[in-house]
Amino acid sequence: MPSAFQFQCHLVLIFLAASKGETRYLEVRDAGEDEPFLLLSEDLKRELSAGQIYRRSLRCIDMLSIEGQFTFTADQPQLHCATFFIGEPEELITVEYDFVNIDCQGGDFLKVFDGWILKGEKFPSSLDHPLTTSQRYVDFCESGNIQRSIRSSQNVAMIFFRIHQPGNGFTVTIKKNTNIFPCNVISQTPSGRFTMVIPHQHRNCSFSIIYPVVIKISDLILGHLNGLFLKKPSVGCAGVGDFVELLGGAGLDPSKMFPLADLCHSFHGSAQMKIGCDNTVLRMVSSGKHINRVTFEYHQLDLQETEMRKENSIEEFCFPSI
Repeated sequence: MPSAFQFQCHLVLIFLAASKGETRYLEVRDAGEDEPFLLLSEDLKRELSAGQIYRRSLRCIDMLSIEGQFTFTADQPQLHCATFFIGEPEELITVEYDFVNIDCQGGDFLKVFDGWILKGEKFPSSLDHPLTTSQRYVDFCESGNIQRSIRSSQNVAMIFFRIHQPGNGFTVTIKKNTNIFPCNVISQTPSGRFTMVIPHQHRNCSFSIIYPVVIKISDLILGHLNGLFLKKPSVGCAGVGDFVELLGGAGLDPSKMFPLADLCHSFHGSAQMKIGCDNTVLRMVSSGKHINRVTFEYHQLDLQETEMRKENSIEEFCFPSI
């Protein structure tokens, strides 16, 4: 049976769910309602590609994967609300305040968060984000007109808001900008192919897939020799400045997930792993001394695949959760 985390996070697989007519649900801690997210289809995206501006009202709990102008107007006190934004891996999210009518002195707030938070867990983790946790929040009640446009550091962002007085609310415009070197990414789909490049930068990048998956790494360039190591107390990439690790777990924060394998050295070929966890993360740690690159593909793991062994495949963890 799917875990609570899967019900909370499978919503990010927006386009797959939309094309199949499925719905996913998200439960935000202390949220006042359990409404499904509006899943937007590729047909709608094509219709808007001619330059039309998409407009609609926001729900207290909502999800957006498309640019446009969005308005929330409280019809009753709304004390625990959030809107989640997600783009393609190579996109950044910009939130612009067009109109805000809230009572900051009366306890209302409107905050943008650079990333996502679910059940107190953050993506990207604090280890993988260039800003401190406090710097990742932009509070309208503190910044006001000073900062009316906020850009994310990755393909996900969100807003939290609380409004006591019916009739009060706000309007925001959501735009997307190209990110030449995507770093931290939450995948919108349960299958795909991606190349992560870190060009001489001292940073850590995580690619999160919120599904049990088979992941196959086909190309890894770190400037070292060949090698693949299972994660054990005495074996791994300790002391190596550049490496890739595979993580699995039941939460959103990569720093709280279980390390499954380390890849410390460059190779060309195929390294495949089945990971039955609710969330799978490929994380690259870079010292900044090299141009590091990893290419991988992934697809959702089904029950039949958990019973099959494949050549050059490592049977792995978390299968009871499927």
